[in-house]
Amino acid sequence: MAAFTLAHLSDPHLPPMPAARFRDLANKRALGYLNWTRNRHKYHRREVLDALVADLRAQRPDHIAVTGDLVNLALEAEFAPSRAWLESVGAAEHVTVIPGNHDAYVRATSHRAAEAWDDYLRGDEGSGATFPFLRRRGPVALIGVSSAVPTMPLMATGRLGHAQIEALDRLLAQLSPEQVFRVLLVHHPLHSTARVKRLTDSPKVKAVLKKHGVELVLHGHDHIHSTMWFDGPNGRIPAIGVPSASAIAHRHYPAAAFNLFEIERANGVWRCEQMVRSVNSDLRVQEIRKTRLI
Repeated sequence: MAAFTLAHLSDPHLPPMPAARFRDLANKRALGYLNWTRNRHKYHRREVLDALVADLRAQRPDHIAVTGDLVNLALEAEFAPSRAWLESVGAAEHVTVIPGNHDAYVRATSHRAAEAWDDYLRGDEGSGATFPFLRRRGPVALIGVSSAVPTMPLMATGRLGHAQIEALDRLLAQLSPEQVFRVLLVHHPLHSTARVKRLTDSPKVKAVLKKHGVELVLHGHDHIHSTMWFDGPNGRIPAIGVPSASAIAHRHYPAAAFNLFEIERANGVWRCEQMVRSVNSDLRVQEIRKTRLI
């Protein structure tokens, strides 16, 4: 069986952000808009994102996973451009998306990401966006969950909630007898030292993974390169984070990057190798690391 290549990018925070009307900023968005106009617009650059996506497409992966935060303030005017950007990355058959906290920034538009990207986050047997969803691509089973919930100002926490965790438990139980490479897609990392950015029900999610296992967890949110390991029923599970797909290097945040995972099964054993490709100061994308995960 030929190796299957899965690409992973996250947190494009699509620039430029459309102009906001005064009435759109009469809530949590006011602080977010101020932060964007004073700081974030300097670091999230469209030319960086375009260079990264061009290189990703040149690698010709079998599938692409995008783990959320496509938009910034969940303004109504952001969703049509985010849909157009997804289509530029690839067709829904070849790209899987889950939402991030910025995609559900305020309650009024927290449903709009699922509507705008419907066919990119629909399970193989689904008729609309429900979480968790399952997409089978080659030897890979992509399991998408949503940790995207509206929060109070200055908070960026996430939550799956009881119903989603129960459904995840059932789905992983069904998959466990199969010889498939299970990849869990979640926006928030399963462990965070930052109270305001954590996944609040992470212990329950980790308990489900310890019970049933997956082969790989992919996330975004922190805008850094990250590898963490969690207990599974038959060994440790790697959880991989990636920087923002539109960012220039600033402070402790690295430049935009994406991951490529080469996955294959030989002699009854899974093998997974991670390649990291990152944008440099000349907007050229180059390989910076290769790691055998499994």
